[in-house]
Amino acid sequence: MKKVILIKYGELTTKKDNRNFFIKTLKKNIFKKLSSFSFDIIDDYYRMFIIPKNDDIDSIVSKLKDIFGIHEIVIALRSEDRSLENIKKLSFDIISESEGNTFKVVTNRSDKSYPIHSMDMNDKIGGHILRNTKLKVDVHNPDILLNVEIRRDYVYVYESGISGLGGYPVGTLGRALLMLSGGIDSPVAGFQTIKRGVELYYLYFESRPHTSIEARNKVISLARKLERYNSSGKLFVVNFTKIQETIYKNLDQDYLITFMRRKMYEIAERIAKRNNCLAIVNGESVGQVASQTLKSIIAVNDVTNYPILRPLCSFDKLEIIDISKRIDTYETSILPYEDCCTIFVPRHPVINPDLHHIYEEESKYDFKELVDEAVSSVEIVDLTEKKNELL
Repeated sequence: MKKVILIKYGELTTKKDNRNFFIKTLKKNIFKKLSSFSFDIIDDYYRMFIIPKNDDIDSIVSKLKDIFGIHEIVIALRSEDRSLENIKKLSFDIISESEGNTFKVVTNRSDKSYPIHSMDMNDKIGGHILRNTKLKVDVHNPDILLNVEIRRDYVYVYESGISGLGGYPVGTLGRALLMLSGGIDSPVAGFQTIKRGVELYYLYFESRPHTSIEARNKVISLARKLERYNSSGKLFVVNFTKIQETIYKNLDQDYLITFMRRKMYEIAERIAKRNNCLAIVNGESVGQVASQTLKSIIAVNDVTNYPILRPLCSFDKLEIIDISKRIDTYETSILPYEDCCTIFVPRHPVINPDLHHIYEEESKYDFKELVDEAVSSVEIVDLTEKKNELL
């Protein structure tokens, strides 16, 4: 008898012809996240089994909780002895360590050649538990759900497991570029995008000396927190100072945010294409601020045909805050270091921008050279090195 970790796929089971690709990617991601441990993996179309070589199951489970594509994580007893008496013993061992007053037995007999059918196995194991404990059966809402999986080589016995993150394995749906500010919303948008199997790179616009090194370090910290779920992302830092100052000095003050966002998207598109990112992601929620009205979104999107993903478009602020606390980005996001979108906020920001007026204003200054310079001078921050926080 040996303790092993059983992985249930969840949403991956909705895939048909592509399921093997999703499982293979999940397996690769698990190996990467568990690189410091010694273990074997056995996988098939329905389950994945991790067999630790040392006594570090709890540490491995802690890492697995941060991997997308896993629906449930279960610590199971595995045995080559598939006899009824041994299965009764394993079941009693599980039940003895469980808390509750009621139970239910569910048998999955994937090896159809096994002589005892599933319903009969439920009755035999249930009867053994009733005779040897004070527990009662509850088939509708049991305190303890005892699972027995009879496979060709082994039998697995386990109680209900730990919920995983669900979603799709990172990397199965390509790569996108997240516009990461120091606020609450964009890290949550990144998390929601990673959940759909999209690998992320990060893009940060800074306007030093108007923004501080603390603001940059805050964003680096947020990117690192997202790397807990992501796969080897990069952080691109754009020097936005000249563009922002030029907009401030030459164009309509009420449209400052609109002009800045348009230039940001021009730059983001070029960086996305250069780094094989298939979409741009942001943390906008419809109507939350002046720059996120539908007309403002149209005005900003006007500069690009690239796909723009807005995972939080229908979320309210309380929902976003709740997720940010759950993924441990909230306390970092509320640190008092301003990003470039907050330092030149107009007194009366326009909420229904007019595209014709935007074209007229932007024609007053040729931004091409400044945009080219911003793109060519992009700095790449290595998220694995602490020294970047000392820049």
